Amino acid sequence: MINVTKTYLPPFEEYETYLKKIWKSNWVSNNGPLVIELEAELKKKLGSKYVFFTGNGTIAIQIAIKVLGLTKEIITTPYSYVATTTSVLWENCKPVFADIDPETCCIDPSLIEEKITADTEAILATHVYGIPCAIEKIEKIAKKHNLKVIYDAAHAFGAVYKNKPLASYGTISTLSFHATKLFHTIEGGAILTDNDELATKISLYRSFGHVGDEYFSIGINGKNSEFHAAMGLCLLDKVSSFIERRKELFAEYDNALKRAGLLRPMFPEGTIYNYAYYPVIFKNEADVLKVKNALAEQSINARRYFYPSLNKLPYITSADSCPVSEDYAKRVLCLPLYYELASEDVARISSIIVKSLV
Repeated sequence: MINVTKTYLPPFEEYETYLKKIWKSNWVSNNGPLVIELEAELKKKLGSKYVFFTGNGTIAIQIAIKVLGLTKEIITTPYSYVATTTSVLWENCKPVFADIDPETCCIDPSLIEEKITADTEAILATHVYGIPCAIEKIEKIAKKHNLKVIYDAAHAFGAVYKNKPLASYGTISTLSFHATKLFHTIEGGAILTDNDELATKISLYRSFGHVGDEYFSIGINGKNSEFHAAMGLCLLDKVSSFIERRKELFAEYDNALKRAGLLRPMFPEGTIYNYAYYPVIFKNEADVLKVKNALAEQSINARRYFYPSLNKLPYITSADSCPVSEDYAKRVLCLPLYYELASEDVARISSIIVKSLV
């Protein structure tokens, strides 16, 4: 079976080295030495003053919304993983959807201002597939209307925009370190900010709102363990080789699929991409289903990522029309892409797609 992604596991001996440290210290959770070490390394890697390692990427978004004191409307994208929208709902805020840019699949900044009302408090935008949002335009709008900016950077680890790590932009940026991601800690995520006051709140909110016997605020258990941090420390130095191999596979797909007449999202100028995913845009939904089924018959799992458009979720009562997102959700398929994928498999996958369409 070839899945759309495959979790990279380091040589067991490397992980075992950290396990021995955990056994020796008997410190398994509650901000142990490996968590602190990982956060320090991530600060350097991601160019952020503060990095907080969390249990997953969803709780990272929820804490971000909470520490910013958001209670009303948040303008967000309809084209993202469901966690982006459900985090807004979970925090009892109202998601207001602005449609996406057809070139990048990220939120279209030209459609944001018309969605702003007296109740608008923030913009929550996703760097879709690790492709940068229109950062300068979004930040200009946010400054004009006194809005906070949260970037869901779940796909953005290792990506760079205008000589800065992509995850370093925004009032707050959040990451996912789920096992399917380019860099993972099995389960995990992170909250990034350069703001001292927000950092203090995040630290408290992530850990029940208290330090020892002193209680300061509300909080939740958003922490992660030494075992998860150990996996991250095993993989962090390997990220550049992961990206380089994915870049090679990306180019192989591009070359092999030339005859298929497919499109890909574009990268803004100034982007150093991390090759997190290989999404392709088909002419219509019928072609997507035809190709997906043809691949499945050969035990190859491609994913409709993202489907459906989030403004069309059955539990959303949104009147926001997002025709581009709704159209793309029906026409996009992510093809298998991971470090250990063989070039022969890329050729075989591409051949099946071409034969299905040409």
